Amino acid sequence: MPTQILMPALSPTMEEGTLAKWLVKEGDTVSAGDLIAEIETDKATMEFEATDDGTIGKLLIAPGTEGVKVNTPIAVLLDEGETAADITADAPAPKPAAKPHAGDTAAPETGTTPTAAPFTSDGARVFASPLARRIAADKGLDLSRITGTGPRGRIVRADVEGAQQPAPAQPDAAPAPQPAADLPAAGPGTDAVLRTYADRAYTEVPLDGMRKTIAARLTEAKQTIPHFYLRRDIQLDALMTFRAALNTQLEKRGVKLSVNDFIIKACALALQQVPAANAVWAGDRVLQLTPSDVAVAVAIEGGLFTPVLRDAETKSLSQLSAEMKDLATRARDRKLAPQEYQGGSFAISNLGMFGIDNFDAVINPPHGAILAVGAGVKKPVVTADGQIAVATVMSVTLSVDHRVIDGALGAQLLQAIKDNLENPMAMLA
Repeated sequence: MPTQILMPALSPTMEEGTLAKWLVKEGDTVSAGDLIAEIETDKATMEFEATDDGTIGKLLIAPGTEGVKVNTPIAVLLDEGETAADITADAPAPKPAAKPHAGDTAAPETGTTPTAAPFTSDGARVFASPLARRIAADKGLDLSRITGTGPRGRIVRADVEGAQQPAPAQPDAAPAPQPAADLPAAGPGTDAVLRTYADRAYTEVPLDGMRKTIAARLTEAKQTIPHFYLRRDIQLDALMTFRAALNTQLEKRGVKLSVNDFIIKACALALQQVPAANAVWAGDRVLQLTPSDVAVAVAIEGGLFTPVLRDAETKSLSQLSAEMKDLATRARDRKLAPQEYQGGSFAISNLGMFGIDNFDAVINPPHGAILAVGAGVKKPVVTADGQIAVATVMSVTLSVDHRVIDGALGAQLLQAIKDNLENPMAMLA
């Protein structure tokens, strides 16, 4: 029986996408793992792979089609011996995968989405694509404990990439939490706003997937996260002198360090120096991370990304600089994979290059904190011996989730960041 290829969920927040381009045509033979389409999600343009072997019998969605819902059939795959005549208009569509609840932490690509075709209870027969089997074997995963999201419950590549063996079920499960009350409406509705401005000239700008996601997440953040703010001024003169000397030595290697590279390194080390602050909110518990995975906000046309520099505390300044440049370039081209902009415990938002003196950044859940960085400007300061001098001063604001980090702990974290930036040579020790 012909198999329907469904619009995949390529990111945790994806509800619909644009079928940007077909990489195959009707009649082409494909194998599991072959690229068949390019799909624009709410965050990036990603390549979509075939999950089964067969022949493309029919392309159901034209290239460039926007707003294609997840789990919508987009093509039909024919098995060996089948022809286009076997494709019937009334063929039953597969049951859509259950949509995760807002509070679920598992992303669709980890293979936790329910399907209509469960495995046998004894796990003797497991349906999986050859590519998924190879990846599972390399990672030592038990396929019988992974739920498939492919056609007929088949395990596909997305199900095993990033998947981890589930922990054994606890005998006494905690009672299910009561559903939260509906959040109040965020301002007047569309009709009311349109009536208000009916006599004024305007251009209506439709929301794309990224802008919808940003709106939803920031509304959630400001409504549900108890923010508090800590502010410090940081003197950068020692850092600027040290940076100039390093860049002179690194010029032959084509490396040029930015102030932002030092900020990333300072924050990564501070999370190690104050490990209790290297944490995220997980609904009914706090997860304290061991590595310093630092996210950095990157502005792109129509929105922003927060690519994550993993294990930043272990990397040299030149490594961080090169990795950040690569992530920022691919973010602006919307070529980041989901695992490159998900995760982390801490974020940095730097508007100093735009001349902003200081601002308050919104925490990106589930992060415990975000550092808002302003411009370094010349200011009069009082030196240790009571004299007036001119120094380059940068104002920073640490936005903190009070559920994760208390005031004194947040102050310790910000002090560690300040110490690292004002004593940059120590960061190399």
